[in-house]
Formats: sequence, C-alpha cells, structure tokens
Amino acid sequence: MDSLIKSLHLDIETYSSTDLNKCGVYKYAESNDFEILLLSYAINNGKVEVVDLAQGEPLPGFLVVAIKSDDVIKYAYNSTFERVCLSRHLGIEKGKYLSPDSWRCTMTWSAYLGLAFSLKQVGEILRLDKQKLNEGKDLIKYFCVPCRPTSKNGYRTRNYYYHDKEKWELFKKYNIRDVETEMAIQERISKYPVPDFVWDEYHLSETINDRGVLVDETLVDNAIDFDEKTRDFNIKTLQNLTKLDNPNSVAQLKSWLFENDVEVETLGKKEVANLIGYADDKVVQQVLLLRQQVSKSSIKKYLAMKSARCSDGKVHGMFMFYGANRTGRFSSKIVQLQNLPQNHLKDLAEARALVRGGNLDAVEILYEDVPDTLSQLIRTAFIPSKGHKFIVSDFSAIEARVIAWYAGETWRLNAFKNGEDIYCASASQMFHVPVVKHGVNGELRPKGKIAELALGYGGSVGALKAMGAIEMGLKEDELKPLVESWRVANPNITKFWWDVDKAVIKAIENKTTVKFKNLEFAYLGGTLFITLPSGRRLAYSMPKVVDGQITYMGLSQAKKWERLESYGPKFVENIVQATARDLLVYAMKNLDLPIVMHIHDEVVIDAPLDLKVEDVSKKMSEVPSWANGLILNAEGYECSFYKKD
Repeated sequence: MDSLIKSLHLDIETYSSTDLNKCGVYKYAESNDFEILLLSYAINNGKVEVVDLAQGEPLPGFLVVAIKSDDVIKYAYNSTFERVCLSRHLGIEKGKYLSPDSWRCTMTWSAYLGLAFSLKQVGEILRLDKQKLNEGKDLIKYFCVPCRPTSKNGYRTRNYYYHDKEKWELFKKYNIRDVETEMAIQERISKYPVPDFVWDEYHLSETINDRGVLVDETLVDNAIDFDEKTRDFNIKTLQNLTKLDNPNSVAQLKSWLFENDVEVETLGKKEVANLIGYADDKVVQQVLLLRQQVSKSSIKKYLAMKSARCSDGKVHGMFMFYGANRTGRFSSKIVQLQNLPQNHLKDLAEARALVRGGNLDAVEILYEDVPDTLSQLIRTAFIPSKGHKFIVSDFSAIEARVIAWYAGETWRLNAFKNGEDIYCASASQMFHVPVVKHGVNGELRPKGKIAELALGYGGSVGALKAMGAIEMGLKEDELKPLVESWRVANPNITKFWWDVDKAVIKAIENKTTVKFKNLEFAYLGGTLFITLPSGRRLAYSMPKVVDGQITYMGLSQAKKWERLESYGPKFVENIVQATARDLLVYAMKNLDLPIVMHIHDEVVIDAPLDLKVEDVSKKMSEVPSWANGLILNAEGYECSFYKKD
C-alpha cells in the first residue's frame, strides 16, 4: 500500500510534562513522559482516520514507512511539531530527526499568502465549512498537560483517556477535525502554491533548527545564580534606603520619589536613565541606580537557554521561517535573538571567565554593575562545538544598498562601489561638503547616520525623534530641515516611494498586472501580489483603495486580523526588507556550511579551525543572477564564543 501513497496529511495530540511554550518542541519531545496520544491522517487527500495510540493502537506499518519515506510528501499545520515528535516516537536517536525535505508546512503556506499563523484564524479568514473545534483548548488542557492534584481527582497529576471517556471521544473528533481543516485550507489556497525554491528555503531553515547551537551550561547556571544574589542584595539595599515594603513596586517607588521632590509618570528604562543624570540628592540617585539594575531583564534569556537546552547540550528550534508574513523574514523563538544586548566590555573574555569560574566578588569589584555585565555576556553563552570556532559574517548596510539599487540612486551606488562610509557620504550629499569620520566635518556624520536610519521609508520629524535625534543633541528646529535635506539629496529614492504607490493603486483599482522596474504588482483572486526579482511574492489580502488610501487585511501588532493602512514608502520598506531577506537566504544556501544561527543580516557558522573568515565573507558577497548591478559587501570575524565584534 505504501507504494501508492503520494501524500499524507497529519496531525497529532501529545502529552509531556515539559512546558512547550517555554522550552520549544525539541526539549518537549525529549521528556521522559512524552508520548503521542492520537494521530490522525489522510492518505492522498482521502478520508481522515485516527490512530488511538493512548489506548494501545499501533501505527500501521504502511504509515510508518510513509512517514519515513522521502518520496511521500507530508503536510501538517506547523509541521515542525509533527516531524520532531514523530522522530522521538519512531525511536530516532536524540539529537537526530526525520529529514525535513519531504515535509510541507501549511502554516508557512498561509503566511506566504499574507494570512494568519493560527489554524483557527486561517479557517475563519477563509470561512471554511469545517472549522477548528472550539473545544480544543479545554481538551488539550485536560489530556495534554499535567493537572493539579486535588482530593476530588484522587491527587493524580495527569488525566488519562479512561478518566473521562466522553471527553476522550470528543478529543478524537477534535484531532480528526484539525486534519480536515488543514486539508480544506490547502484546497482553498492551492491556486497559489508556494514555489519549490521557497520550500527548499524552508528545509534549510529546518536543518538549521535541527542542528541547534551549543550553550555553555556553566556560564548560564552561574549567570542565573549571580543575578539572584545580586537582585536580593539590591532589593534589601533599596528597602533600607527607602523603608518601603516592596521597593520593586512601581506605585510604591513613585510615591517615595514624589515625597523626595522627584515627580515621574513612569519608571521605564529611558525615564530612569534620564532622572539619574538630573537627580541632585545622592540617596535618590542611588535609589534610581539600584532600580535600574533591579529592572534589567537580561536573566530571562539565560533562563530561556536553561529551559530549552536539550540532552545534546544544544538549544534547537530558535528560528521561525516566515515569522514576518509581510516580508517573509525570519523571527526567533524560545531565546529571542533579534534583540540581544550588545557587548561593549573591552575585557569581555576576562569578564566571561570570572562568571564561568563563579567569582561573584571579583565581578562586583571590577565591574560594579553586575546585571549590566551579565547582560553583555548573554551572546557569549552560545559556543561552537568541540574542535570548532565560530565565524560570524554580516552584510554591510544591506538595506541602504538594496534601496539604492532599486531606485537607481547613483551617488549611493558609487559610494558603495568605492567602499565609502555611507553615513559620511550621506552627510556630504546633504550638506554639500566633504565629511570624513573623525576628520574634516566629522561632526556632520551623526546627522547623516540618523537621517539614514530614520528617513529611508518616508519617515519625517517623528521618525527622527523615535530614533533619538533629540537625545543625541539635535535641536527641534533642526529636524524638519534635516528631513528636507535628505529628500533633496535622494531624489530617486523619494520618487521610487511614490512610483510604487502609483503601481499598487493601479493594480488594485484596475484588477490588473503592473510591471515597474524589476518588480511586478498583480491583483489576483482578491490578493495583491508583489513579485520580487528573486521570484518570491509578497501578498496583501483583500486590498482596497478609497480616496487614494490603500488598505488591506492583515495581522496587526496585536495579532488581530483587521484592515491595515499602507502607502508607497511602507510598501518600499516591505520590498527592501524582503529583498534583504532573499539575499541572506541566497548567501546561506551558497555558503553550504554548518550555520547554527542567523540574526538580522548576519550568519554564525560552526566552522572547522582551518576555514578562513575571508573566504566566508567573499562567498557571502556574491550577488545572485537576479540582482545584477547590486553591490554587496560582507565582513566577518572569528571567535571562540558568540559576540559582537
């Protein structure tokens, strides 16, 4: 029978005492009490069947063969979960997993078309006849996670199928319905398939997740211990200084500050840092400094590493493919890698060695601010495998290069070609004088930098302020002229924004295809597609134009499906960031090396000792055929632990 199986649709229900949300599926499936309770499947889009593993039904032999076969395409919603869990169930040794090459993720497919991430949301958006059952949440809580022991339940810590047979039968229907819903989604979106090369990218991402990255257990454990001891000491010191029961309470501390002639609306990081500089009273200043240290959240990432660390010493599954469905960029899970604190300690290795050695006294004496030191060491908890080193390679000013390439901003392209500092070049173009870093007119470089960071996608005075223009010393009356200077200096980019705006409006209003430069804007089946030079498409669902205002349906910041506004510069931002993402993925495929992490526009390679940084950077700088004329540059360094060079 297995030879006739071309495709499988799968969904499983599982039990584990490990918290999936905190630890990720890789650690979850390693738990000693992990088991698959139910598995529903459909062969070749046929009828859905359920295997009740919890009651002793074995997986049919033909199904096991099909799951293991690379010739059978397996579909699941968030297929990483099914693949990793089935790897454990089928007895594949820990640290190794079923090959991702024959798996397809319907959640990724939905994201590719600009839809939501949850199965329930997508079903509702598509108005399917067979929706995900609402009872699922309660059923999962009952059967899939430990329960609280009470006298009523006989002090048991887990509910089995025989504890409520009626619920169990409903759970089986729920499991079947998930497969039916997933199949219905696939049928509905089948007119707009994910290109094979994007599935190849998905498989690359899954391989990186499977590979994982080593975590320095000693450093992590000592950092957590140091933080607890330091925090307890700081809280006690605050109690002594303020006489408050709970000086960590925002309300109590605000009241104390008011009594000491300091009135504040919030105690956010930025506000506290500003207050420290203005406080005259030494006690108030000390209280604010201690508040700053107590409120640092660096320990959360160490705790996440500890929770997710698997039996092979690695954290797996930190990267979500298509995490941002408007651009297709990756997002991070478990340990949030996109916002890791930077490290500025000149003696980083020495500080790291002291923490690894458990020498808290030395850290306190030499570095004073222990939480800040621990924060700067977070990156260093990631280490290469034995006999290897990390090579870190990063694209230089990738978005600035991409937007210049799209818009044909010649002076920028020449600046990149000549290896110039883009912030100096931008300041020079804006103010019509030569600007040299740490040299002639060097004071203009910060203005060039903040303009570059804030104004590339239609930003104005508000964007400059959000980037910290006032804090860096710019005056209010300088901001508007700075915006105008940047736009005058970049006429082609400014024009590009509004040319894209016109193309989008024309495509939507006329329900047609508009070709502009090396981009294509097409209205198809109620969706606006923007085809990038790479061949990948961005999708905007149910777009409208009313009085020149473009809107579409998408996920808001609050993860709600609602109508969102957009315009030319925002679409340009999506296009540029998406293209930068495509260049990163091209580089990762082109490198063909054991990548363990990628953060923004940077890759981290678990490299053999003889691999040269220059060779990696050279390979990364190669331009794909679809980006002819684009000037790329990558620079790198090697290290024995992850850090920012």
